[in-house]
Amino acid sequence: QVRLVESGGGLVQAGGSLRLSCTASGRTFSFYAMGWFRQAPGKEREYVAAITLSVGRLHYIDSVKGRFTISRDNGMNSVYLQMNDLKPEDTAVYYCAATEYGLEYPNDYGFWGQGTQVTVSS
Repeated sequence: QVRLVESGGGLVQAGGSLRLSCTASGRTFSFYAMGWFRQAPGKEREYVAAITLSVGRLHYIDSVKGRFTISRDNGMNSVYLQMNDLKPEDTAVYYCAATEYGLEYPNDYGFWGQGTQVTVSS
């Protein structure tokens, strides 16, 4: 059984920073990539960033490029999302997810964490 646990969310003022962490346990050897998604109230879940676990290829949506950095620690089965220069529009529940074959589409991800709230005040 696979389990993903996120941490690091919270309330921050615009321009501030947060670092999200996600640790996976269980049957993780089949993972191809891990990613971060977010969902704001009344909106669909949105892909944010992903990293492939073998070669560390990075991928971001345009709105977070230059502000967010995704990284991994394979030894710890963990992935991180460093978020700088946060904006009110970044407010959402952030989810960690793992995929065995995809990268940026939610339907490609078969394993999800419970989510962590990020709130950015103006």
